[in-house]
Amino acid sequence: MTPVLPGPVRAALAAPLVDHHCQGVRRDDLVRAQFETLITRAGHPAPPGTTHFDTPEGVAIRRWCAPVLGLEPHAPAAVYLARRAELGAAEVNRTLLRAAGVVAFLVDTGAEASPDLLSVAETGRLGGAASDEIVRLERVEQDVAEEGLSAPAYLDRLRGEVAARASRAVGLSTVIGYRCGLDVDPARPARGAVLAAAGRRAAEPKKPLTDPVLLRHLLWTGVEVARERAMPLQIPCGHSGVELGLPHRSDPTALVPFIRALGPLGVPVILLHCSPYERSAAFLAAAFPHVHIDVRDGLPEVLGLAPFHKIMFGSGGWGVAETVYLGALRHRTVLARELAARIDAGDWSGGDAERVAGMIGSGNARRIYRL
Repeated sequence: MTPVLPGPVRAALAAPLVDHHCQGVRRDDLVRAQFETLITRAGHPAPPGTTHFDTPEGVAIRRWCAPVLGLEPHAPAAVYLARRAELGAAEVNRTLLRAAGVVAFLVDTGAEASPDLLSVAETGRLGGAASDEIVRLERVEQDVAEEGLSAPAYLDRLRGEVAARASRAVGLSTVIGYRCGLDVDPARPARGAVLAAAGRRAAEPKKPLTDPVLLRHLLWTGVEVARERAMPLQIPCGHSGVELGLPHRSDPTALVPFIRALGPLGVPVILLHCSPYERSAAFLAAAFPHVHIDVRDGLPEVLGLAPFHKIMFGSGGWGVAETVYLGALRHRTVLARELAARIDAGDWSGGDAERVAGMIGSGNARRIYRL
């Protein structure tokens, strides 16, 4: 049942969004096996005799994306994929990205460089929106490590490259929680320890960085640059680390010592992917003035704990444009339900609901990323 909302609140929900967290989507035509691996975070084929269309994401694509591409709701998977092939990847991306109703895409470029992914500029152009980059620190480090430099030269080059890429971006991100957990020593490591770790890194430059000393050094390098450029730092939390066996070390409360250390520096921290720790993340957003939260799951809990000026929409879309469209659709649907419930209960006025919808949808991101 569609919630009954005052006109101004409906307008605020329908207003263009700032998608402050998405990644690149594929530009090429996909066969079924490729498409199915991109609609699951597992990134693996479905077990024999099954399909990833028999998942919440797969059903949502057939229900909600099918009509956007000119099909009936609940179109069979084979029909949906045939229509996708008929339109071609460029038209599918253009149609779905524009249907998301996004005014600005902030694209995390942490994925390995690939000609198959839309660039930041192409994402904006196809989506009829502005677009800016979020620089992934670990991507920068990987590129520098593969240059085969000496340890001192590696450290100098790393600092310079982070600063150079940040000059063309609106924010930084780190996946330190994926690589070694969020419960790392929050202190900046000593230079001697960093040089020794850099020497070890030179022996395996093509492997993802997992050394806690170098990851901490990279994190603090990012903090320095973020402070200089007055930009935020995104940190994924929660079950996003499950593929590396680290979900037990991904509770955002493990970041409290680091968050405290950042307080005097004025660098905004944005907690991403917080499921199933939404309450913890919302508490941190309430307790620390420089902490903010990206929300897709657990919105009722977040609205009950976090200051409304700390909450931002991010589709989390990646791989295929369907994920971006569904992220925007879910945001509007779930937020509409929560706002209606609070208005109906007499807890909020229509003006409160309208203001909160505008803050979460775009206002907070515009302020924090200085758009």
